[in-house]
Amino acid sequence: MEQTHFDVLIAGGAAVGSAVAYFLTADPGFKGSVAVLEPDPTYQYCATALSAASIRHQFSTAENIRMSLFGTEFLRAFRDRLAVDGVRPDPAFHEGGYLFLATARGLPVLRENQALQTRLGADIQLLDPAALSARFPWLRVADLAGGALGLSGEGWLDAYGMLQGLRRKAIAQGAHYLPRRVVAVERAGHAVASVGLDDGARLSCGALVNAAGIGAPALARQAGIELPVQARKRSVFYVQCPERLPGCPMVIDPGGAYFRPEGQGFITGIAPPPGQDPECDDFEVQHALFDEVLWPLLAQRVPAFEALRCSRSWAGHYDMNLIDHNVILGLHPDLDNLYFANGFSGHGMQQAPAVGRALAELIVHGRFQTLDLSRLGWGRILEGRPLIEKNVV
Repeated sequence: MEQTHFDVLIAGGAAVGSAVAYFLTADPGFKGSVAVLEPDPTYQYCATALSAASIRHQFSTAENIRMSLFGTEFLRAFRDRLAVDGVRPDPAFHEGGYLFLATARGLPVLRENQALQTRLGADIQLLDPAALSARFPWLRVADLAGGALGLSGEGWLDAYGMLQGLRRKAIAQGAHYLPRRVVAVERAGHAVASVGLDDGARLSCGALVNAAGIGAPALARQAGIELPVQARKRSVFYVQCPERLPGCPMVIDPGGAYFRPEGQGFITGIAPPPGQDPECDDFEVQHALFDEVLWPLLAQRVPAFEALRCSRSWAGHYDMNLIDHNVILGLHPDLDNLYFANGFSGHGMQQAPAVGRALAELIVHGRFQTLDLSRLGWGRILEGRPLIEKNVV
């Protein structure tokens, strides 16, 4: 007979859910059973696989900076830490850096953020326009007042490889992965008692983790909780340029565009303008956004990009926290055993290791042990105290 009870059920098996499973099963204090419910074991449409696969320390919120600092540490030790039977998974982490550019209007915020980032241990250097031009001669700097460059710890990676490494290690440590979707949450007073699955089965549990990405609001609603998260589509474009851009980092333009090297070309993207960014769960690429908004910005910032060619593109989704663009993490006061990790607003892949560790600590030990993330809990949402993140890309 198949197992019908698990001490912890995790709804969603991409980077965040798999990180929770890994850290739970790695904790010496945890002796229970874990099942990860992931309806798409190919991960073809998950946000992790469709993301820009980058990690940065340049946030404006201390918790986000600290989470990404741990993410860098985790990636540097990834191959040894997640080895299974002598096979060492490689997340292909390349510390190419982030470069946030600012006009005169944005320079005070850039300076304020860099002061906080360096105080917390991030390796970020401020550059004036002359220094920018000397270091990146392919960059147009006439309208810029400065930039903040990550000298180490920031960069990009193989997000799918990271996900698979976490998944394989969690399985090796005893986690079960089931190709199922949660379609019903059954409460018993102030606790989740069981969940119904899309194949008609029912699993009882000691705790449930909502790591369902853009499916998280529906799952929360099944438990009687309204989660202020919506799916926002983000298109990514792979472009090729006839000229090389030596030393190119991940560049964040003041106009909202980003680009970074990828193979022989670059990946790039931009959020749609306000008012043109509705809730959306389809995967249709926004080609007009590239032609009308993104390409002109790229060509203005890098003259060589006037001759770029877009060779492929894809679309994924942010699980956007409508309140303050930060993750909603931990227990809701109405339920004693439903843990949330939702509303990452584009930061889920890079924050997955820290969030996985944090939720494992909450579940096993009842509190955050290594990094206090209590400000990211439900309290601020329910009390109307948003914790605004200024650096959302």
